[in-house]
Amino acid sequence: MHQLGGRKCSFLFCLGVVACSIIYWLSRTKLVGTPTSSKPTLAGIEKRENYCQNGKQINRLALPKNCSNLTKELHFINTTLSHEEENYPLAFIVTIHKELDIFVRMLRAIYMPQNVYCIHVDAKAPKEYQEAVQKLVSCFGNVFLSSRSEKVTYAGFSRLQADLNCMKDLIASPIAWRKVINLCGQDFPTMSNLELVQYMQSTGWRDKNMTPGVKQPATMKHRTRFQHHEIVGSHVAPRVPRHTKPPPPHNLKIYFGTAYYALTRDFVDFVLKNQIAHDFLEWSKDTFSPDEHYFVTLNHIKEAPGNHIDGGWEGAIRAIKWRDQEGKTHDGCKGHYVRDICVYGIEDIPWIIEKKSMFANKFEINTFPEALDCLEQWHRNKVLNQATVPINPSWLLWSHNNSIQHN
Repeated sequence: MHQLGGRKCSFLFCLGVVACSIIYWLSRTKLVGTPTSSKPTLAGIEKRENYCQNGKQINRLALPKNCSNLTKELHFINTTLSHEEENYPLAFIVTIHKELDIFVRMLRAIYMPQNVYCIHVDAKAPKEYQEAVQKLVSCFGNVFLSSRSEKVTYAGFSRLQADLNCMKDLIASPIAWRKVINLCGQDFPTMSNLELVQYMQSTGWRDKNMTPGVKQPATMKHRTRFQHHEIVGSHVAPRVPRHTKPPPPHNLKIYFGTAYYALTRDFVDFVLKNQIAHDFLEWSKDTFSPDEHYFVTLNHIKEAPGNHIDGGWEGAIRAIKWRDQEGKTHDGCKGHYVRDICVYGIEDIPWIIEKKSMFANKFEINTFPEALDCLEQWHRNKVLNQATVPINPSWLLWSHNNSIQHN
């Protein structure tokens, strides 16, 4: 009975988010080219089976063939929504290998025409998947596939290399982006693009890199103390017999953190060109999960632009429910755990929103689709509510023609 009651409350929460947003829109007069009678109404929304769902799943074979139809039917925003965002373009690195639905929905949530997006598709991904992503990406002048694709292995150097490949491509982009943010295919934003821009320029982070992490704890030292071997596309294992690694170059002190970051353009340039960064990269090639120590370690040296030498776990990078933090930082996973990380259920959405992080991780369409449906609707409502330009009706996720059609 308690579980049923919890689900009911979460559903009502989701309903409340959507209903309040629609009431707001009914009082707003900024819809472009749409008479009052064609605005979305509560009556129309109430006929739907789930107040937070956004129509059919985005099937890889059902993407509209025509780019103008694709961007319209998938509700991509094609206009910069404020001068503040226009003056502070962001870059994004997105590494993906599955869940096309989540990728498309995540991309449309973070997409803005002034930004630039590098998409790294795992070289192991099925050909059909790669072709679908290519089809989508080709419809945008500021979205592109990484010039080099890696066969990414969990906890392997290939994961770090994928980000570096995109960094090289982004540095060459004509778009004068200010900071780069990296994402994986099961992330979803909780901040709007405007809020991201404001957060990047806030007092604590202006011209600073955000790499949450601390000096490598004793429990993690085995990752970099011993040599590891990446079995491509499978896993990472210690070398047998065990080999101890030499100390890191340049007397670097190793830090441990998340694989997620927000980095200044100057820092990316430093990573790609500086000898310290190059030597440390070579040293890191036979370590375990180097993406969790490489950037955060470099961000703690004085030579690095935008460094955060005294930094710790600061930075609202991700809302994540770790299994070992249950009862401490959260009240448990309402979905299920995968590798000790919560795959969110709909009852987790209030916690995610209250957390006020940049992004949340992680989501699955096949197991808990309503969680992403609800968060996506809430996020789009917020984005449009903050806009300073007239709203195009095609940007509304609850539009009557929001189902994916063949063209």
